[in-house]
Amino acid sequence: MTFWNLKETDIDRIALGVGILGTGGGGNPYLASLMAKAQLLQGREIKMVRPADLAPDAMVLALGGIGAPTVGIEKIEEGDEGVRVLHAMERLIGRRIDAVMADEIGGGNGIAPMITAAKLGLPVVDADGMGRAFPEVQMTTFFINGQSTAPTALADASGNVVIVSQATSPEMLEKLMRAGTVAMGCTAHMGTAPMSGDFVRRFGVPHTVSQSWRLGDTVLNARAKKTNPVAAVLEQEGGALLLQGKVVDIGRKIEGGFVRGRLTVAGLGTFSGRLLEVDIQNEYLVAREEGKILSMVPDLICIMDSETGRPVSTEEQRYGLRVSVIAIPSPSLLRTELALASVGPRAFGYDFDFVPRGQPTVARPVEAYGLQK
Repeated sequence: MTFWNLKETDIDRIALGVGILGTGGGGNPYLASLMAKAQLLQGREIKMVRPADLAPDAMVLALGGIGAPTVGIEKIEEGDEGVRVLHAMERLIGRRIDAVMADEIGGGNGIAPMITAAKLGLPVVDADGMGRAFPEVQMTTFFINGQSTAPTALADASGNVVIVSQATSPEMLEKLMRAGTVAMGCTAHMGTAPMSGDFVRRFGVPHTVSQSWRLGDTVLNARAKKTNPVAAVLEQEGGALLLQGKVVDIGRKIEGGFVRGRLTVAGLGTFSGRLLEVDIQNEYLVAREEGKILSMVPDLICIMDSETGRPVSTEEQRYGLRVSVIAIPSPSLLRTELALASVGPRAFGYDFDFVPRGQPTVARPVEAYGLQK
């Protein structure tokens, strides 16, 4: 496999990018970036590998946090949860894990595997199973396309490890993992059944770490040039500005291991007099104005600080924030009929079908963004 190493400045860019792709969820990228940088400061490496460079029989483990993002800000990970998950998985399958990756690129979960990889000297695959963040375990391109539901491991900051040796469906696995997460304090670290390199190459959303780097670089360049970072992101991703304004209402509650609620943004400037409502289940799911749906899952609804372009997660929302609500097209792997049964509006209980915005996103490999090999 051919690797390239990330630097601290790369982590800064990726943290901004995964925050945008997190669509409000996926865990706090700032905390995750600090933990990743700490590994670099200790002399360890974060090595990236393209999906195309994986050996067909390589064994890849998808890692990530599970639980309510609001809790995750106060209940910070200890740092070795992913290591415990990986070692438990190696004991179960009787062989070494060759690489790790994010089960979802959005939020802190896009960085979390880098911490475990640095500790164990493993590479991180430039891909994930969502191209964004989703709230439930079964909502990955891997499970949608036949990934085994077991073995699966769950670990917390106190040293507890739970193993699921059999689950009758990905949906049942979600219920089992969610119950374990609630018992662990509403946040935990999870690893799903290891996958072959060939499976990851066929069904992973490719180059999403690269996409995150590019998004972060776009925001930082716009700030340096004193231009509009939100407009720069929209141009880069083929997205649309739904509303620019002020948060005037936010209701959140932790229910069943999720953050659920609704956010209302009142338009300012050219958007004055308009109101946009956004439904929340860890992530931003549906945006509507006067009952008309403007964007919906699996397309990405992202909320950014209107001045700095910083992504604003669901747990950070508060009255008075000046924000821009944008929509970014989802990857093609999320738009198939099979995928929409798991990640489309009806999968979240809505009584309408998915209407896409724009052409599917296609991320380019990392070399296009100037990272050093």
